[in-house]
Amino acid sequence: MTEELTQCINAGKISSTDAAKLEALSPGEYCKHRSWGFGRVREWRLLTDQIIIDFSEKKNHPMQLQYVIETLIPIPADHILARLANDPSIIVQEAKKDPVELIRMILKNHGGSARVDDIAEILVPTIFDAAGFKKWFEATKKKLKIDGHFDIPSKKNLPIKLQEVKVEPHHRILEQFQTSRHPKEQVVALDALLKIFDATTLGLEEVQILIRHIDDAAYRAERLHIAKALELLLARNEIASFHKELAPSLSQPSVGAFLESTLKKLHDIFTELPSSKYRRILKYFPDVFPQTWQDQAQQLLRNAEPRLISEIFYLFKEHHSEKNFAAILAKMIQERSASSDLLSWICEERKKAFPEFINSELLSAIISSLERDMHVEGKKGNRLQELLFNDRELIADLLLSAHDDIARNIIRKIMMSPVFSDLDRRSLLARILKIHPKLQSIVTGHQEKENSAARDENLIVSWKSLERRKNEYENLINKLIPQNTKDISIARSYGDLRENFEFKSAKEQQTVLLRQKGELELLLNKARGTNFENPDTSLVSIGTVVSLRDQDTQEAEVYSILGAWDGAPEKRWVSYQAVIGQALLGRAKGDVVILPAEKGNRSMIIEEILPFTEEIEA
Repeated sequence: MTEELTQCINAGKISSTDAAKLEALSPGEYCKHRSWGFGRVREWRLLTDQIIIDFSEKKNHPMQLQYVIETLIPIPADHILARLANDPSIIVQEAKKDPVELIRMILKNHGGSARVDDIAEILVPTIFDAAGFKKWFEATKKKLKIDGHFDIPSKKNLPIKLQEVKVEPHHRILEQFQTSRHPKEQVVALDALLKIFDATTLGLEEVQILIRHIDDAAYRAERLHIAKALELLLARNEIASFHKELAPSLSQPSVGAFLESTLKKLHDIFTELPSSKYRRILKYFPDVFPQTWQDQAQQLLRNAEPRLISEIFYLFKEHHSEKNFAAILAKMIQERSASSDLLSWICEERKKAFPEFINSELLSAIISSLERDMHVEGKKGNRLQELLFNDRELIADLLLSAHDDIARNIIRKIMMSPVFSDLDRRSLLARILKIHPKLQSIVTGHQEKENSAARDENLIVSWKSLERRKNEYENLINKLIPQNTKDISIARSYGDLRENFEFKSAKEQQTVLLRQKGELELLLNKARGTNFENPDTSLVSIGTVVSLRDQDTQEAEVYSILGAWDGAPEKRWVSYQAVIGQALLGRAKGDVVILPAEKGNRSMIIEEILPFTEEIEA
């Protein structure tokens, strides 16, 4: 003990216990305060009962002697914080060469456990930036699991714990499986076990016990979590395959029996399954449904996502039934029952399989699917629509062998379809005309007619849709165009404009933005706002709600005829400029009107005309 401390004890300023604490806080030693963080003792001024501390954010900070004793925690020289303060380059090397040992040291400094956020707080930004730490720690975590001395929780907000006794990874995973109560957590544990599992991982008796527990878990999950129950059984079968003595018995639950008992839920099962396990479940279909497996697969196709479609095709191919699969596709295309995902898959796979479907019939099915998806809440066919525009060869492939008459019908469908914006419609038509230039007059005549009508007529719109367009115009003028101008300037500074992709891209964007500006200005000049009050309900007019009934099927439909920019297919709000709106305007109760349908036309009778009373969202 120093002479200064001894004098303080003799003068009654501090006790011998306090003196022992202060000795660990001698000048040059490191310390930590609960509020001010890490610091270093600068000097003692015991005559004035003060100690001067250099904290990270509070340099040369004086603290009263008693307050130091009560609040400061001494930091030893081998502590991670002290080592970082002395020479961070050494920690950088340790993080690269031995990350496991670095984490071990940090945990020891924190009493044996620390959260990932605590570790990040120490190493960021001195050693890593935030992204670099995340990448480093993900790689390090795998090494920690292999080491066996670290208990790594599945939840990020729980601490990593240092263990004196090494625990083999598979024992930790088995414990995780045993303590899990939800099938999802049990499946995660078994999937992790299978990544490190082989015939030597567990003894035969241990595997037998594990399989009994998996069977019990699968039985419990069957009713409420059938997809997870199937995943449990897949894992069980894979684990059992490492031991010949563990061939499944008839008394055990099986994938086939579970599938057979849940025939009506097959679509729901595949919706919940991870795509990596599609094939492993589908392979059971021919045995479970020997007479109808192709029918069951066809039902799945109707709402399958692309990965599942590929796996169903693989199933047919494995059983030499490609022709049957092609026949199913042909029927679905012809009946317009193919989903947008299925049509996308056919287009994407056209160079590998089924080239016979790449024709105008498929393009018609694509347009019908996009229009159908417009009326399905939450489903807009974005994947298919993006493919149609982004795949620059698709239109050419679909119409290359089409006669002019067929192409003419396709052009008319595109011009009449509400699913395309004006810009997208023009893009599609331009691609078609490259293949069928003789049909230019159809497009030109239609556009001239549209342009003439656009010049002569005012647009009737709701006040809220008018406000939306004005906001769109303001965003274009004040943000998008100025930003594009900056982008062009920056790209020009890169030099050699002939090979300057950034410059070409920015200039193309400028063309699009200026065209949008001109179109918006034209539309806003013609727009006349209204709130649809007091419409004439003796006839179908703008601002009325029309109730109709199909004369063939007796199905009822209701349409609200609103302003030019108020169409909302999911609510059956129709612009008065749309095909349906034009067909209904001016018609009276009892009139029979012909409306377009997916296949041909429908004969509808007007049963009632009422004023529109809903609120249009801004």
